[in-house]
Amino acid sequence: MTALLIAGTDTDVGKTFVTIALAAYWQHHKLESKTITNTPISIFKLIQTGSGDWELYNRLFADTKSIEVIAPLCLSTPVAPPIAAAKENKIIELGKIWQEFRASQQKSDLVLLESLGGLGSPVTNELIVGNIAADWRIPTVLVVPVKLGAIANTVANVALARSLKINLTGIILNCLQPEAEKKIEDLTPIDLIQSLTQVPILGILPHISDLTDTKKLAQIVANWDLELTI
Repeated sequence: MTALLIAGTDTDVGKTFVTIALAAYWQHHKLESKTITNTPISIFKLIQTGSGDWELYNRLFADTKSIEVIAPLCLSTPVAPPIAAAKENKIIELGKIWQEFRASQQKSDLVLLESLGGLGSPVTNELIVGNIAADWRIPTVLVVPVKLGAIANTVANVALARSLKINLTGIILNCLQPEAEKKIEDLTPIDLIQSLTQVPILGILPHISDLTDTKKLAQIVANWDLELTI
């Protein structure tokens, strides 16, 4: 009944890609080794806005019995949830989302909870993602894109996590563009980020053009320091 929150420093930083990679690792290295007792991994979307990553999850895992994809609340407008909900005349009932999350924990060996935006992104008119991570007491990893401005955004999100007493277990650097891996030392130097934040960098996700190659993804994640997290 392990759970892990995959948060980001902002929107479009590759939280979905990291979540898929973690699911692939768990599937290939845990399920195939028969060390898992329950049936599925659950990929749990806190709130789905728009359809892009939801379609990707279903395309990759729809026929996989060991991985279940759950979205308790889907909003079609691709903006912040309280704004999308107002536009669509819907109510965000966090109590029901929490209940579904707990149900997923009961039946799964691992729940990968993908958040939305950064830790400061609004979930309702009163709460941000960071409040959910803190109130639900979920170990959290922070996805940081390798791009200009990432250092400042990382420092700000880590400071917010610390102020809310979030169990921030580590950082994943994500190479969204093919050339990003060569620019890590200039844009997201590991030693500098770790020195500024006092949070370990668990690993790097290189640019992946084929997300259906789950064995390759699993091999990449096998080199991450996951013992700090799951």
